[in-house]
Amino acid sequence: MLDSRRPAHRLTPRPLTFTTNEGELALSDSTTLSAPSPLGGVLAWLQQALRPATGLPLREAASATITLGLADDLGPEAYRLRVTPDRAVIVGGGAAGVFYGCQALLQLLPAAIYRRSPVAGQRWAIPAVEITDEPRFAWRGAMLDVARHFMPKHDVLRFIDLMALHKLNTLHWHLTDDQGWRVEIKKYPRLTEVGGWRRESQVGATRDAPGDGRPHGGFYTQDDVREIVAYAAERFVTVVPEIESPGHVQAALAAYPQLGVGGEPLDVYTRWGINRNILNVEESTVGFFRDVLDEVIDLFPSRWIGVGGDECPRDQWRDDPRTQQRMAELGLTREEELQAWFIRRLDDHLTAAGRRLFGWDEILEGDLAPGTTIASWRGMTGAVAAARRGYDVVACPDDQVYLDYRQSDSPDEPIPVSIPLTVADVYAFDPVPDGLTPDEARHILGGQANIWTEHADSPRTVDYLAFPRLCAVAEALWSPAARDYTDFAHRLAHHLTRLDALGVEYRHPDGPLPWQRRPGVPGRPDTRQQRAAHIARLVENIAL
Repeated sequence: MLDSRRPAHRLTPRPLTFTTNEGELALSDSTTLSAPSPLGGVLAWLQQALRPATGLPLREAASATITLGLADDLGPEAYRLRVTPDRAVIVGGGAAGVFYGCQALLQLLPAAIYRRSPVAGQRWAIPAVEITDEPRFAWRGAMLDVARHFMPKHDVLRFIDLMALHKLNTLHWHLTDDQGWRVEIKKYPRLTEVGGWRRESQVGATRDAPGDGRPHGGFYTQDDVREIVAYAAERFVTVVPEIESPGHVQAALAAYPQLGVGGEPLDVYTRWGINRNILNVEESTVGFFRDVLDEVIDLFPSRWIGVGGDECPRDQWRDDPRTQQRMAELGLTREEELQAWFIRRLDDHLTAAGRRLFGWDEILEGDLAPGTTIASWRGMTGAVAAARRGYDVVACPDDQVYLDYRQSDSPDEPIPVSIPLTVADVYAFDPVPDGLTPDEARHILGGQANIWTEHADSPRTVDYLAFPRLCAVAEALWSPAARDYTDFAHRLAHHLTRLDALGVEYRHPDGPLPWQRRPGVPGRPDTRQQRAAHIARLVENIAL
């Protein structure tokens, strides 16, 4: 357990064991590092992390001050860190565990270690400690929406670094939606030529909110994607892409109208919210999205590939004679079955390629292949239903970990959406819902926080929405179920100095700074009772 004399030296995750010893290890020009060849990448990363602020050479040597190694008695993401006045030894069950041990080592140093140029007058010393730690969940993630507002490549790389700092290991990358298509598909270039930008964006969350009159867009080339995926892998972050279907597709319909019901020309959508324009279910449209997925599979080595499946209004299918004819040809009687048929076709294609389909909990309304993984966002109903039916689950309930939701009841919160989610609310998140048997609970892979960007038009705003709440999510996903928020809040106060050194524009405990506010831009706040009633209506079709 943590020695109360040194509460400020760690934040997330909370170690299983933490003991302090006498003395400290001081870094100097003679400090050296070593690691066996399988850990060469981790060693290089540690050198790059330590050198800018310290200005030390940190050369490699056989008998080193800081030694990295592997241990057979630890799990793949577990680590053991021992610091004495003479040396520091970090061992892990795998390279990921050693990397997390290195992150813990950095957190034991002064916060100035995160600055990117030499810090004058700073003494670099690591307290003598012994830490053994490992994560509770294998999926510890964040969903980043770059479709509503594009995030430039260097900011995505920065976000990955911040994830790695907090020992998060999965970036769910929301790449396509009604408002933009962000990944280059060489077979269908108009997806980014046309679908990669819109003529304006809605400002505010109300139905009558105006547009800003300013074009918005951007996309990632395939070389950009490969760079981002490789950069993330070096930090033990898996990038899980998401290509939305059969709803949330108007950017694709603007590029290729023949994909839509009726085939009429459309613009890339400029409004927020659910859009009635969806894909048709012709075999050619299934083939189009299978082609897209083939290129996505080539870019992303992730075991999981996201296909969306959420918020798909079916009124166009119901009202379209050709779609009704198609349903008859397929032997289907309900539009819900048609969506399940479409998702199953994509699932079959992914399974044949050795991948697993990842989709939002709406897809539970139909029959799914055994390997499907569910992102349970409409509360925990989807998590319970999926686990009981034998599907793996990533819990991301909106009323606990949607980080675009407002952070307090204060009128100063920028574009306040839905219910308030404080740091304390998010810290209470547990991905395993009540009522599951031990066998069912094993289907809960972990959880993630979701960062939707309708109202986050810059990386600065993403910072404000994500931090420090994402710090709380990281600890909830790593640490044992029994946690102490008072202890976390005490440690968080010190951790904010690290975020300061990194230039993270987080929300301060006393509220938004003047330039983080959006005066006069209307939001859409709800009470918890209103939100709960709305979600209950949405999940009525999911059988528990």
